[in-house]
Amino acid sequence: MSVTAPQGFRAAGVVAGLKSSGERDVAVVINDGPSRAAAAVFTSNRVQAAPVKWSRQVVSGGRVRAVVLNSGGANACTGPLGFQDTHATAEKLAAALDDSAGEIVVCSTGLIGERLPMDKLLPAVDAAVAEADRAGGVHAADAIRTTDTVVKIAFRRQDSAQPGGQPPQKTTYTLGGMAKGAGMLAPALATMLVVITTDADLDAAELDKALRSATAVTFDRLDADGCMSTNDTVLLMASGASGVKPDYKDFTRALTEVCADLARQLQRDAEGASKYVTIEVVGAASETDAVTVGKSVARNNLLKCALAGSDPNWGRVLSAVGTTDAVFDPDRLNVAMNGVWVCRAGAPGDDRSKVDLKGKDVTITVDLSAGPHSAIILTTDLTEAYVHENSAYST
Repeated sequence: MSVTAPQGFRAAGVVAGLKSSGERDVAVVINDGPSRAAAAVFTSNRVQAAPVKWSRQVVSGGRVRAVVLNSGGANACTGPLGFQDTHATAEKLAAALDDSAGEIVVCSTGLIGERLPMDKLLPAVDAAVAEADRAGGVHAADAIRTTDTVVKIAFRRQDSAQPGGQPPQKTTYTLGGMAKGAGMLAPALATMLVVITTDADLDAAELDKALRSATAVTFDRLDADGCMSTNDTVLLMASGASGVKPDYKDFTRALTEVCADLARQLQRDAEGASKYVTIEVVGAASETDAVTVGKSVARNNLLKCALAGSDPNWGRVLSAVGTTDAVFDPDRLNVAMNGVWVCRAGAPGDDRSKVDLKGKDVTITVDLSAGPHSAIILTTDLTEAYVHENSAYST
């Protein structure tokens, strides 16, 4: 189940010929309402692709009828003509739906610095609309892949207690999501392309608040390689088709679960990764400190190389912690690797030979001994396969 799991949505993924592989490369997700409420978060990279610039304007109105996404080209750093191409893509989908381009979001992913072949893209938009149905969610998720090896989808069906009953009557709403991303995964409001749908009845302001809360503790805490894309977009659309007006906290919790599921899938498919690393920072003076330390550890290439070689080199963890402005006393730092406290009070702890790093999953716990706050950051190791894939990507 994907973006078409909630009522009121259709989707499709088709072949336009943007990818040399001949695989699906254009997707649409259509909201048939009755509501069109929407919210989104975007990359904070100052270099932003034309689709991001266009979609920011669209989402500012709080209403989205549909989104068209393409792989095979990012349409980033393509100048005024690239923005015209995005506008033309939105106009094409709007015309196919007999609607307004002002409510069409556009997302693109692929190589930066090249214009899209519009003679291939625009006919594919019509083809995608013609094929769009409730069964098309997985095909849409397939079409947005670049170096992703698998589709990434998630859904949740949620009960919501409604007032007026004795006891309150329970009704159900659904969330569905799809994501792409395997490289350039680093926090900045959002990472990668994600579309999330729901048939809950919420307005744009409620969706925006819930989405920012959810992404802050999920996508913003996935940092595979420290590289921020120009195209990152996370879009949330609500059809209201279930008629359920959920409690905001319950909805935010369910939305966070969907985002966390997709973030984990992105981590597990990160380019060239052989280890899936969870960094737990505890004992922080503030949540901000915990996140700062976690990101610093996640981006330490020496540590990531050590993990690729199954070497429990905890000194590299301490070195990364020491580059931050977080509150801590170096003589009170503790570090565990897969449950073995190899560093205690800033000095050697248990014998590092006890650490088993043969498996794919690695947990590093950093105890700052400075307060009650904590955070979790997801990352991966650094392998020859990652270097090879990114040295050969554009060809």
